[in-house]
Amino acid sequence: MTDIREAHLVLADGTVFEGEAIGAEPAGGVASGEVVFNTVLSGYQEVISDPSYAGQIITFTYPHIGNYGTNPTDDESRHPFCRGVIVREPARRRSNWRSDEDLDAYLVRHGVPGIGGIDTRRLTRHIREAGAMPGAFGTADEVTLKAAAVAEPGTDGVDLVAQVTTPEPYTIGSEVPFRVVAYDFGIKTTILRRLATFGTIEVVPASTPAADVLARQPHGVFLSNGPGDPATVPYAVESIKGLLGNVPIFGICLGHQLLATAMGGEITKLPFGHHGGNHPVRNLASGRVEITSQNHNFAVADGSIADCVVTHRNLNDGVVEGIKATTIQAFSVQHHPEAAPGPHESAYLFDEFAALMVGAF
Repeated sequence: MTDIREAHLVLADGTVFEGEAIGAEPAGGVASGEVVFNTVLSGYQEVISDPSYAGQIITFTYPHIGNYGTNPTDDESRHPFCRGVIVREPARRRSNWRSDEDLDAYLVRHGVPGIGGIDTRRLTRHIREAGAMPGAFGTADEVTLKAAAVAEPGTDGVDLVAQVTTPEPYTIGSEVPFRVVAYDFGIKTTILRRLATFGTIEVVPASTPAADVLARQPHGVFLSNGPGDPATVPYAVESIKGLLGNVPIFGICLGHQLLATAMGGEITKLPFGHHGGNHPVRNLASGRVEITSQNHNFAVADGSIADCVVTHRNLNDGVVEGIKATTIQAFSVQHHPEAAPGPHESAYLFDEFAALMVGAF
């Protein structure tokens, strides 16, 4: 067991938490980002490797993190893009037949700093009351950490998509029955696995123009999840506008917000976002309540889109969770039907995308 390295977490409002450093050592003993919390009970590796957390420091509300280690299969991207992780009690020993590395080694290998021993219950309650805010943690002194927290811009006004998207197009899947073009705004590996069951999936960079997509003659276009504010990626909105009415479209998370924006909708920032694997969402057509996986700080403003119906709604706070265009072939959801981690009660939405591509939805 390594020596304990004392560390502190300091929020931009001056709130201080004591803990111990885990994972990689950040440059100058300081890691900064927007502090958010996630309520999943398991699936910490999938959360850490989700590109949607670019620019953010993830607080896990579940007290014991790392007990089953990590493995290559559960990674959701080529490497984590988050700024760091905060946990109450990091596991000192891993135990799982699939594991080939413990969480601390995983963080070190990927250059992700962390802090353990934090009262995450107190921290989460503070964020719920004050809202997600910038913070800094590490082994530097409190004055240095406070200055870094105050200087941290967070995720507002920053094009984080450009940091996580693929630099070049690539293709996965088989030849039949569908050809789908998937915009990579920070796409998760599990989404690609689900889409690959449809046929050929051509993954393209976030900046790909609509004309280039239509030239590929796809049966459908998928708009992926991703980090940050949709207002920072106007180029993606312009591309989607050029696709509307020309090809069936399905969006998830950031893709949902970008589709809504392209259709004239407004986007609002939530106080502390939705990050977890247990959010109840009502399917308004069937009345069925689905327990869903969520990860977003922004949401579509209710009633802001003409020629569109709301299909899903969050039962915790009423946030719009799904929309469907009434005059063109396009729909999207705010939550994650692929889960990873989380329940799979919304997985039918991929089948509805397939139905849309054959004109049956």
